[in-house]
Order: sequence, then C-alpha cells, then structure tokens
Amino acid sequence: QVQLVESGGGSVQAGGSLRLSCTASADTYSINYMTWFRQAPGKEREGVASIYIRGRVPYYVDSLKGRFTASQDDAKNTVYLQMNSLKPEDTAMYYCAADKTHGGRWDAAAYRVWGQGTQVTVST
Repeated sequence: QVQLVESGGGSVQAGGSLRLSCTASADTYSINYMTWFRQAPGKEREGVASIYIRGRVPYYVDSLKGRFTASQDDAKNTVYLQMNSLKPEDTAMYYCAADKTHGGRWDAAAYRVWGQGTQVTVST
C-alpha cells in the first residue's frame, strides 16, 4: 500500500507561517483524496484541508478557510498545507491521510493510510 511521509513542522511565533509537505510513495493520481488532519493533546482528531487529487479540487473546514491553503505537485507526488497567520490554538500534531474508503472526507476512520505526523507548535 502507499506510504506517506510528512515534513515541515516546527515552532513558530503567533502570526507566522509554515508549509507542511506530505509525500506519497506512489503516483498521487492513484489516490482519490489526500487529507490533512490535526490532533492536539486531549482533543479529537479533526480535519483541516483535503484535495480530490484527480480533479485538483481543494476543500477546507469552515473554521480554517482563509488561513490554510492546500495544493499539490503531481510530479513530486506531494501535497502541501500552507498555514498563515498561525495561532496558539493551531498547535497540534499534523497528519496526512490517504486511501479513503467509505465515509466522508473529514472522517478519520475512513482513511487506511497515515503518515507519522509532524509537530506544529505556535507560541505567543
């Protein structure tokens, strides 16, 4: 099955920016959705942004629309998450996921393959 590797996390001051990368071991055109999730300690894993790869269609949760942007580079088998105007509440482990089966795009249980995660810490 496909493997995913995230990178680009780190520590940043509030108001700063980071760009996360998720690289797949296979042609991303063989994947329906690649989706970013995040999870903070003690909180439920939540969807952040998603891309329908073949159609190059991004989706965002309403609460993050305008600050986060998802994009793709098919030649590199990579999706990106550009995060701007970061806030302390954005602090979390960020994961990418693929191989969605049955379920909505924001349903973590619908994804078969996950990356190892990359930590994002936003300080005041």
